Amino acid sequence: MRAPLSWLREYVELPAGETGRDVAAKLIDAGLEVETVERLGAGLKGPLVVGKVLAIEELTEFKKPIRYCQVDVGEANGTGAPQNIVCGATNFRVGDKVVVVLPGAVLPGDFAISARKTYGKVSEGMICSAAELDMGEDHSGIIVLPPEYEPGADAVELLELVDEVLDIAVTPDRGYCLSMRGIARETATAYGQQLRDPALLDVPTPNAQGFQVNVSDPKGCDRFSARVVTGLRPEATSPLWLQRRLQKSGMRPVSLAVDITNYVMLELGSPLHAYDRSRLDGPITVRRATPGERLTTLDGTERKLDAEDLVIADDSGPIGLAGVMGGGNSEIADPEQDPESGEWRGTTEVVVEAAHFDPVTVARTSRRHKISSEASRRFERGVDPEAAAAAAQRTVDLLVLLAGGSADPGVTGFVTPHGPHTIKIPATHPGRVAGVGYARETVVHHLLQVGCDVYGQDELTVTVPSWRSDLTDPNDLAEEVIRLEGYENLPSTLPRPPAGRGLTERQRLHRRVGRALAGAGYTEALNYPFVGQGSFDQLGLSQEDSRRRTVTLVNPLSDEEPSLRTTLLPGLLAALRRNDGRGSQGSQGGLALFETGLVFLPTGRETRAARLRVDARPADEEIASLETALPRQPLHAAAVLAGPREQPGWWGEGRPSVWADAIEAARTVARAAGAELTVRSARHEPWHPGRCAALHVGGPDGDGEGTLVGYAGELHPRAVKALGLPQRSCAMELDLDAVGKAGGGVVPAPRVSGFPVATRDVALVVDESVPAARVETALREGAGELLESVRLFDVFTGEQVGGGKKSLAYALRFRASDRTLTADEASAARDSAVASAVERTGAVLRGAEAPAQS
Repeated sequence: MRAPLSWLREYVELPAGETGRDVAAKLIDAGLEVETVERLGAGLKGPLVVGKVLAIEELTEFKKPIRYCQVDVGEANGTGAPQNIVCGATNFRVGDKVVVVLPGAVLPGDFAISARKTYGKVSEGMICSAAELDMGEDHSGIIVLPPEYEPGADAVELLELVDEVLDIAVTPDRGYCLSMRGIARETATAYGQQLRDPALLDVPTPNAQGFQVNVSDPKGCDRFSARVVTGLRPEATSPLWLQRRLQKSGMRPVSLAVDITNYVMLELGSPLHAYDRSRLDGPITVRRATPGERLTTLDGTERKLDAEDLVIADDSGPIGLAGVMGGGNSEIADPEQDPESGEWRGTTEVVVEAAHFDPVTVARTSRRHKISSEASRRFERGVDPEAAAAAAQRTVDLLVLLAGGSADPGVTGFVTPHGPHTIKIPATHPGRVAGVGYARETVVHHLLQVGCDVYGQDELTVTVPSWRSDLTDPNDLAEEVIRLEGYENLPSTLPRPPAGRGLTERQRLHRRVGRALAGAGYTEALNYPFVGQGSFDQLGLSQEDSRRRTVTLVNPLSDEEPSLRTTLLPGLLAALRRNDGRGSQGSQGGLALFETGLVFLPTGRETRAARLRVDARPADEEIASLETALPRQPLHAAAVLAGPREQPGWWGEGRPSVWADAIEAARTVARAAGAELTVRSARHEPWHPGRCAALHVGGPDGDGEGTLVGYAGELHPRAVKALGLPQRSCAMELDLDAVGKAGGGVVPAPRVSGFPVATRDVALVVDESVPAARVETALREGAGELLESVRLFDVFTGEQVGGGKKSLAYALRFRASDRTLTADEASAARDSAVASAVERTGAVLRGAEAPAQS
């Protein structure tokens, strides 16, 4: 909401010399979010005056229209002689009043004006457009003023070019601040001044002569005021002061009737709509739409209506979406002048609508039809229902004043009776919430400032004002007292947690894994937990894949992603695509991202969760019931890679990311959890069938299956193409809860020995079908406690080892914690390891194979 300071001063007596920044500081202290204070006309220096066009000479020797004009600027130039000005605009004629900037002036943007020769003529100044004066973005033509202004008059004051505008980000609970009335109320409170409420108008009582209105859905529309104004002059235009206030508030002037409804909406916060009475067919009806009905809205779009849409209709059908946007079939006609008679044709009779619509209904209609209008923004956040009649009266007054109309004596007023909303609150409650002792008089004073009526002594009965629909319970009232007392006055106190409590084991595991992956060169990417079936299609998941069974949200943020994720890959791969498209690179040259987060696996028992109390801890039964209604939510870890894993340089050649790097990322996670992974080849979407590994934990040995906890490898080319990823992208995903359970929750610190290591290398020939992990497990168990580590450093196949065979070369490191190993001890441990591998995997020590038969 943009609030011009000059407009704000009409409702609040601000101290002399108070600037926009001063007001912004006060409003920020009161809890409003003032984003910027824009200084209009900063750097503007006159003379900038009204001029009358006396003569126009068309310069035809140029490719574009150029006009040499004589303009009367009165005594502003010191001589009284006309100014000669070159201008390229064609939207004015002799006798028109225009805005002229004379030599010596400076326009916004530090644009100095001087007399200069152009197009073969000396131009003594400039005739200005709205954009050149920073009044808007309209470059199409210069400003043509109404005829009543005298040449030489100060245009800076006339056009209100110097002002300050506060740009306020209105949060959803402060809908009343989407109006000058609401902002003025907060300003008056902040300065301790009285508010001159623009809604305090004499409103006539509804009578039977008013325009006929039928409300068939009182829940969707609990108030409806209608007024008729006749005898409007079609040629009447909005005065400059009205246009400037709209422009400063971020709205574009359109026509007088529309400008007045927009002005009153900005002033009072109550959206209005004006209908051309001659285009209405019968009485107005407020009802739900009939399925299949269509309406062409003011933006020219034909829309198919839903049965939940609340519409304004006449006998011909819908003429507007209630609280969102009017229809084109009843809009105010643009005025036209008959070229022969000179008479003006256009709207002469207007029906003014001022109503109050259900916020939820308006929000759903706005979202359903993808329309976000000024009216819908206000109705969604809560509009003062009591202001509807005053807004209608204010509109009628302005139409009579500015368009020469006559107010019809008929007044339509539909009201669904509602009692005032009252809240009982102990006088000490705000102090208990804030941790500060507030006297009863302080609490009552601030509640009265907000607009509440307060009765009682120790137990207060508070009647909430109609414009504060967000005040629903005692804590809301406590918040109002606290913010008006000043958040800066609250003491800073640290909470005192009970002794012996800290991070849970799951939280510690989460942190360890994040640090480990970050240390391995991965960058954390946090993604929204929402997916759609389209994401699963891109991954190439079959229709029977369990990951397609999702929990669907009742009120999703996006219709394209209405479900909760069952895998981290869609969001993480989308982040990889965005970063690759923007040329982002990691510290090692390629892209390496990771995420740890919850996935949501349906159990079939999900229901709408019950609302729990917030003033005390819920009962165990309530918590158990809530947990039962929720999906299963295991913690997962995933990583994705693309591009070079190691950059080339003076140190040597680089290498691209490959499937083995994804597996190593999974091992990094497992090590952080204190678990050990067993890797086996597998087929699982969206991975490449020949470069996919199934990851297990908890197997008793290399032959045991253990628990499947995830997959890693290179993505399938079809998935890479569908997702728009770099070629040969890789990914891994693990069930972190399962990995942590296998790790036991404790990661032992490494033992550091001061004795030297003994290294032995062994090369074993096995069948190609034997997994390397199975051989490694056998070596570990056979080597005994002296073994420090086993590392596979070479895999070889060829004629030398025979068909269907492969050679696996391992480096074994032996070390004792209390002595230096002898060569015999190291060799004996190696021999024991080899013997175990021979017995359990059928391995043969390379070099000890039977000689080939000749």
